[in-house]
Amino acid sequence: MAKRPNILLITTDQHHYEALGAVNDKLSTPNLDRLCNMGTRYERAYCPNPVCTPSRASIITGQYPSHHGAWTIGVDLDEDRPFLGDWLAGAGYRTGLVGKAHFTSLAAPSLESQPTLRDLDFWGGFNGPWYGFQHIELARNHADESHVGQHYARWLEDKGLADWREYFQPLPGETAAHAPEEHACGHYWAREGRSWALPDELHYTRWTGERSAAFIEAGEGPFFLWASFHDPHPPYTVPEPWASMYDPADMEPGRLVPGEHDANPPHFAATQQEAPDFASWHRPHEAHGCESHLYPEEELKKDLAVYYGMISFIDAEVGRLLDLLEARGELDDTLIVFTTDHGHFLGQHGLVAKGPFHYEDLIRIPFIVAWPGEVPAGAVSDALQSLVDLAPSFLEAAGAEVPGSVQGRSQLATWRGGAAVRSHAICENRHNPVMPHLATYVERDAKITVYREGEMGELFDLAADPGELRNLWDAPEAAGLKARMLQGFVQARLAAEPTPAPRRAGA
Repeated sequence: MAKRPNILLITTDQHHYEALGAVNDKLSTPNLDRLCNMGTRYERAYCPNPVCTPSRASIITGQYPSHHGAWTIGVDLDEDRPFLGDWLAGAGYRTGLVGKAHFTSLAAPSLESQPTLRDLDFWGGFNGPWYGFQHIELARNHADESHVGQHYARWLEDKGLADWREYFQPLPGETAAHAPEEHACGHYWAREGRSWALPDELHYTRWTGERSAAFIEAGEGPFFLWASFHDPHPPYTVPEPWASMYDPADMEPGRLVPGEHDANPPHFAATQQEAPDFASWHRPHEAHGCESHLYPEEELKKDLAVYYGMISFIDAEVGRLLDLLEARGELDDTLIVFTTDHGHFLGQHGLVAKGPFHYEDLIRIPFIVAWPGEVPAGAVSDALQSLVDLAPSFLEAAGAEVPGSVQGRSQLATWRGGAAVRSHAICENRHNPVMPHLATYVERDAKITVYREGEMGELFDLAADPGELRNLWDAPEAAGLKARMLQGFVQARLAAEPTPAPRRAGA
């Protein structure tokens, strides 16, 4: 390789693996389709954890959450260690993150908590370094959430929106005249007003695209940029024209198949009750998804239409970045990866929110790699991918050494059209330290989930049952498959152990 590439990582948040125009004719994503045509779309990519902080921390450490320490949301990733940005900066790259970080909690003190979020004088003078990135521009909120501020709020004021607080859920003592009305169903993510009064040119999706482009244009030499888009993470509200781009009547959400939870651990069936008891799982904080998932289908269709609108909005900003690279003559010299931090439920298996339910819908993610002349164009691959592999893959592409602390495996040879380097993927979920605490091991044709407590679990034959409708955990005829998968799981855990310090002598 004669020249080190630019590296552009584009991510969304909570993006179902089938929510791409290339595989879903109900969804328009011409620029992501363009990226697919430029490179290879991987159909079997997985997150290392199905919530934001641990999965995102794995991207910049190359480690599983059980090793990097940010094992769930509400836990801060330790800053006192090197990260991917540091390693690439040492190799001569300028490094930047624009958009959502979520490496720390909403509890003060933190750069992602109040009151610092609203200290715009601070954000006017701070752009890093932070978590290995030399340059950062941050926004913490999703949709109209109250934890808005940081560089995005500064940008809103620079754009002339002095009353930007009125468009977001209020803090104590504030008003929010233009914020969408919350839905009577009580779910935090539901909005009665799915069309948001905030103009689309002032939305954080536009801001992320605009400021990512500004970073690309700001310097010379190879860059590593993480353009981190916030959507389609709920709440389900977005400005026009995106809010009404899709007709809810055309939407086809997933559905519960009668009897599919009969052989599952009891918390699956509990989600289909009006008032389930998950009290023993909320230690010490609420566990995502441990609630009733009963939700009117007509409302879910409206949410799905907005979800698609959010994705199409992001797609337009992806086009901005591709067009800029092409205009600068850098498109052929840029390794581009598009993916997300984890998946989502939109009615599949009767579920409408992430939680301790490791179906493919939640742990499998969209994944596209493009690098003209290096990565096969217009290809589709079933080679297994994991977000823990991004760090070592980027480092190898940059000609930099991969530290022994990294648990992921470089996928560069696979991306270039070579053989698969992975036989499995692992997804952890430690939302609370006791329950739910589970982990999943996935091979090409089967997957198994084990819980820290009790004798329950899930085993699916993905070849015979791709919809994951029949849990074989207790099925006598699947005893051999279960034993083989458990053995594979143990060996995969051993194989993932890092070696942060090299061995220097025999003794």
